[in-house]
Amino acid sequence: MFCALFAPIEVRFELELELELDGGCEEMHEQMSGYKRMRREHQAHLVKLEEKCKVDMEAHKAALDKEYDTLLHNFTRELERLENKHLQDVERWLKQTSAAEKKLHKEITLKQECDRKAYDLNRKKEYKANKERWKRELSMDDQTPKRQRDLTLQSQKDNLKQHEAQEEQRMLQAQKQYIELEMRKFKRKRMIMQHEHEDIQLRDELGKKEQQLQQAHAMLVKHHEKTQELEYRQQKSVHQLREEQINKQHDTELHNQKDYMERIKKELVRKHAVELRQQPKSLKQKELLIRKQFRETCKTQTKQYKRYKAQVLQTTPKEQQKEVIKQLKEEKHRKLTLLGEQYEQSISDMFQSQSYKLDESQVIECQRTHEQLEYELEMLTAYQNKNKKQAQEQRDRERRELENRVSVRRGLLENKMDAELQQFNQERAERLRMKHEKHTKELEAFDNESNSLGFSTSSLSEVSREAYPDEEGSLSGSMNSLPHSNSSTSFPAGSL
Repeated sequence: MFCALFAPIEVRFELELELELDGGCEEMHEQMSGYKRMRREHQAHLVKLEEKCKVDMEAHKAALDKEYDTLLHNFTRELERLENKHLQDVERWLKQTSAAEKKLHKEITLKQECDRKAYDLNRKKEYKANKERWKRELSMDDQTPKRQRDLTLQSQKDNLKQHEAQEEQRMLQAQKQYIELEMRKFKRKRMIMQHEHEDIQLRDELGKKEQQLQQAHAMLVKHHEKTQELEYRQQKSVHQLREEQINKQHDTELHNQKDYMERIKKELVRKHAVELRQQPKSLKQKELLIRKQFRETCKTQTKQYKRYKAQVLQTTPKEQQKEVIKQLKEEKHRKLTLLGEQYEQSISDMFQSQSYKLDESQVIECQRTHEQLEYELEMLTAYQNKNKKQAQEQRDRERRELENRVSVRRGLLENKMDAELQQFNQERAERLRMKHEKHTKELEAFDNESNSLGFSTSSLSEVSREAYPDEEGSLSGSMNSLPHSNSSTSFPAGSL
């Protein structure tokens, strides 16, 4: 390095050019290492982001599953509470029915006892009046013996008592039939009311299950939309990171390419400067070579001149030799001068030709270098555009694939909800049908039993003359005790 400082300027310039070329190779190696390091960093950031998205999605799904399981658990508890309330209502209804039946039987019995007492009192009055009337009629008949009159009176008394006993027996039988009929009417009406009560409970339970089914479906749709939103957001973040990485890499490549182009142009300028500085040395060597050729040619001409002079002097008289020698010298001087001018012109032409060739070659080299650099820049730009296009196509393809997956998942969810709703409607229709058949059979069995006991269905359907105890209060109280609900079914885990 110290020797290079004291070397000629041409040598120092060549050393600087070699050092700069070595530096360019090192810089190229550093750029390639930088690209590899950048790609590794980009891949690490992408893997980290994808792992974070995966963890977030798993946590999201776990939270949704927990929320859905909690909803199903709440549904089960609601249905258990509703079932317990229905059981309590049924027990209360049975107690009310039993109490009302006893009260009705007691009221009718008390009325019939009052009727019998009134009948007995009226019968006694009529018996006494008839007895007095018969006595007066018999006392007015003096022709009939007293014994005969007493026998007739006793006979009339016995007939009257027998008639009264028959009437009393008929009344008791009528009262018995009446109380049995009224109790059958009461039981039949309470059975119909119980059937209505059970229908209300069944519809309430089905309404609760339907509402629960709707709530579960609404939550599933909401979870689907939340998952879809998270998937779109995560894909957007991944695509944005990829796009930023590609842009960063392309910017770095363009920056390095432009630095490379500037360095090549500067190196070419310095190379041409070195060539221009080295040109006088090469021209000087060529000039010396031409002048050497000129001197050799002059020596050859001098030798030829001497031989020619000797030949001419041999044939020339002595008195003319001096004049001939003078002419020969002039001719020699003229030819050597002409020859020198020719060599000087050759040297001048050489300088001009060499300078022109150097300028022309440098211009061509500059043009070719510029074209090569522009071509490399165009190739890099085309390659980057191709990469961007491929990356955009990949992002579009991944976006379409995600949209297709979301659409398929939404379709499967809707099909599942439709199937569950259809199954629920079938179960509801079946339960209502079975309940209706059960009530119909119970009512038919009751009417058949009533017919076997001698009560016709038409008589049981007639309006009762009795006021049933707590009839309106029992029914309304039972209906009011049922909470109005319109929810869905008791879903076992995983049925939705």
